[in-house]
Amino acid sequence: MTYLNQFDISLWQACDTFYLKHQTQCLQLQDEHEVNINLLLLSIWLDKQTYRLQDQAWSQLKQEIQHWEERVLLPYRKLRKLSKNSLADSEYQQMLDVELMLERKSQALILHKLRLLPHEGTRSNFEVFLELYQLDSSNYLELAA
Repeated sequence: MTYLNQFDISLWQACDTFYLKHQTQCLQLQDEHEVNINLLLLSIWLDKQTYRLQDQAWSQLKQEIQHWEERVLLPYRKLRKLSKNSLADSEYQQMLDVELMLERKSQALILHKLRLLPHEGTRSNFEVFLELYQLDSSNYLELAA
């Protein structure tokens, strides 16, 4: 399927560009509602590709990615934040670089899982994804535009 080939080619570059433009809103969703930014960006990108996952696929994807991130990425992120005032700028930047590497690992896991999930859903990925966090997508339309 051509969509699956496109996932590797352009997905995360497009998401990085989008993230830079909407970084404040994305981080606010992460900090206030524990929204997974990679999955948020994925939901927006998939909607733009008119590739709709089935509702239960989002729940499954979120659960599997959350399990990995709770074991690896989130403890490291917490350690980095706690260490900020104790490290030289260069050391802190090294920690940020490692965290970015872990984010890329998370993205690779997302791509792997994405290929296994049923698609042909009927609703917006963005809407379904935010509902997993009990959030109303109409409050965040600027992200989905």
